Amino acid sequence: MSLPSKTVFHVDMDAFFVSVEELFDPSLKGKPVVVGGQRDERGVVSAASYAARKFGVHSAMPLRTAAKLCPQAIFVNGHPDRYRDCSAKVHEVLQSFSPQVEMVSIDEAYLDMTGTERLHGPPLLAADKLHQRMKAQTQLNCSIGIGRSRLIAKVCSGKAKPHGVFYVVPGQEAKFLAPLDVREIPGVGKVTEQKLHGLGILTVGDVANLDDSFLEQHLGKWGLALAGKARGEDAGAWFEGEIGESDGPKSISHEHTYDRDTANIAQIESTRVRERASGLHNWTTKFIRRYTACFTQTGVRERKFDCSECMPPRLTINLLRPACSRTTAAENGSRRSQSPIAFATGMANRASRLAPE
Repeated sequence: MSLPSKTVFHVDMDAFFVSVEELFDPSLKGKPVVVGGQRDERGVVSAASYAARKFGVHSAMPLRTAAKLCPQAIFVNGHPDRYRDCSAKVHEVLQSFSPQVEMVSIDEAYLDMTGTERLHGPPLLAADKLHQRMKAQTQLNCSIGIGRSRLIAKVCSGKAKPHGVFYVVPGQEAKFLAPLDVREIPGVGKVTEQKLHGLGILTVGDVANLDDSFLEQHLGKWGLALAGKARGEDAGAWFEGEIGESDGPKSISHEHTYDRDTANIAQIESTRVRERASGLHNWTTKFIRRYTACFTQTGVRERKFDCSECMPPRLTINLLRPACSRTTAAENGSRRSQSPIAFATGMANRASRLAPE
């Protein structure tokens, strides 16, 4: 199956949160910077400068771990309002290049550039113009991937970082994808990667050489989507619909991390999702319990209901005995053990666009 004759850009802002912080504090430029909180706080890294990444610091890493890896790093609290304002400016620049823009996060977007050559020139020239205009109007840099599908463009932008352009010439998609590790396919995480490795599948080329039926047998519907992605197609839920075509958010989530562990049930139950969206269903509340010593547990409570009720599900906490709690031989015989002490470390809420039963 050949790919459609399209030109797609994936524009990914370079170290976006850090770059925005540098606009407000130029002294941070060129230094190892970690955005997300202070070095001694609980929480995770929202973004790290390229200087900090050289020490192994990356997003979603605990702040305290980042501090150990890069003691000289400058830790900065996040400023969401700044990021939203800059993202809006980025969006304005992108819309000046194509009417078909799909913002997939605060700092990345797809553009359908098909048919814009008379206005912006061929793909590489258009990308150069976009680089210049982005810098002039936002003072920020971006990386641009170009291909005939969103998947190809997405993979290319990763190869273009920082502040570069990577273009896969039409017809060369299979040759480009074949040697890449399966983890580079958008949507393939650690679990899927391990499963694929267990099947002897290491590269995208390995996937492309398999029958769709084999992948479906071992991975279900995701296997069929994976087969399409290995061919460079926009397959799977990540790439549904046309670029710029929007039917509203499919899900909204919010996560809150307590500064200190708490066993206060009233405080835990009072932590609610901040975002509300009409028409969303299936609110899911997840909380993380950390037992003293060595056991962490995640609990999930889900309830299907119409959000017009404006009433999130009640959170029920069950304190379970950790598998590693100490017991004596006598206690083992009587099945009695020391009662665990549980502390909630954080809570996440999620609403998805699923019709109620």
